[in-house]
Amino acid sequence: MKRTLAFGGIAAGLLASAAIAAPAHADSVPSVNLANTNLAAQQVAQYWLGQAKANLVNATPYTAETTVSAKHVSTGGVSADDKAGVVGSSGDQKASTGTSKNVNLPKTTGKVFFTGADGKPHWCSATALQSQYKNVVATAGHCVYDTKSNATTLDNWVFVPGYYEGKTPWGIYVGKTAYTHYDYSVYEDGDRDYAFVTVYNGVIPTEGGTSGGKYESRLYKTKWDAYKALKSLQADKTTGYSKLQVVPVYERSSHNGGWNNGGSHNGSWNNHSTPAPSQTPKIVGYKVVGFKVSIALKDVGTLGANVGGQGLAYNQKIGTAVFEFGYPSGSHPDGNYAFTGKTQKWAYGKTFKASAPSMKAEELVGIKSSFTGEGALGSSWLYRYSSAKRLGYLNGVTIAVSDTDGNGRIDTSVSPYFDGETLAVYKTAQANWSGKIV
Repeated sequence: MKRTLAFGGIAAGLLASAAIAAPAHADSVPSVNLANTNLAAQQVAQYWLGQAKANLVNATPYTAETTVSAKHVSTGGVSADDKAGVVGSSGDQKASTGTSKNVNLPKTTGKVFFTGADGKPHWCSATALQSQYKNVVATAGHCVYDTKSNATTLDNWVFVPGYYEGKTPWGIYVGKTAYTHYDYSVYEDGDRDYAFVTVYNGVIPTEGGTSGGKYESRLYKTKWDAYKALKSLQADKTTGYSKLQVVPVYERSSHNGGWNNGGSHNGSWNNHSTPAPSQTPKIVGYKVVGFKVSIALKDVGTLGANVGGQGLAYNQKIGTAVFEFGYPSGSHPDGNYAFTGKTQKWAYGKTFKASAPSMKAEELVGIKSSFTGEGALGSSWLYRYSSAKRLGYLNGVTIAVSDTDGNGRIDTSVSPYFDGETLAVYKTAQANWSGKIV
């Protein structure tokens, strides 16, 4: 029987599960392909790197509802399902409880970018984890799975560690496969709203590797041939084209020399007006015109080799201190804009039991935090974080924020509780190789 969960009062039905064939038991780990071929991954990379990274720069925080009515839970709520444990980070360290005002931000934190259900570019926060192949990213489940249009996953998914105003200091990493808990993939269970994504090696444009400008095809005798060529260009995985269209080519006029390429004499591809009857020359064929951008990509290695990887902590006791790292944005309920989402921020607090009934999430953990808005989604909660090494153990991801005392200011972030079942999802993801795209 279907369950429908309410995210912020908006009903969100079942995710399309055609690609998810798994029995309903806790140890099954559904996976969904994001870009399962090199050519598909190259096309995703070019989507974000093309036109001077316009899609990266113009992306907005994901518009999924994130401000919920959360509350402390004094009895019941979440509990460990086994002994507490950790999976080591790329620079494992002893316990650290320091709360220095000068916190060194982790290199592992960045933004995940994707195309939303509205067809526009959006982002969430995320972090890199230590793994067998140094290729795993952790974020909120609804920063991977499309709970708005109920498509399987969000399109054009990439991770950019250390992102800042269009800068990609360690390259961009195209998502290959997403792994999550069965209860989230099928039922959108808020208590399991996390995802682990394997990514390909990072890429950057080579020097001088970006080219573009106007595109004009050869002359085709028929409109049918021209449209066939247009479709072939749109399917090209190595070159990006935009504003492609078929235009008529007129016989050159002896008195003005201008009736060709659909009126291209004035520099516009959009002037398709036919000359006056007394001047109308013959159409001699058709061309495909538009704009192109071709990007040569360079491999920069694995995610973990470039920025390291956080460990994973599970079944930790309630009351554990954690740092929260992410890119919060948006306003408080009272209209005050505290964060822009342009730079990485941090918060510090101790976990407590929480619930968010509107998400049908009864076994969450919360921390006191002023992180606001959609940009906070996917922010990492790091246990035993070493400011010197910039590493710790991931013990949660922000899935929503809340004004718990009703004073118009966000004061709480909430996360699923990481337990043995979370560990099982992570272990499945981290054992899978991604490889290169170029």
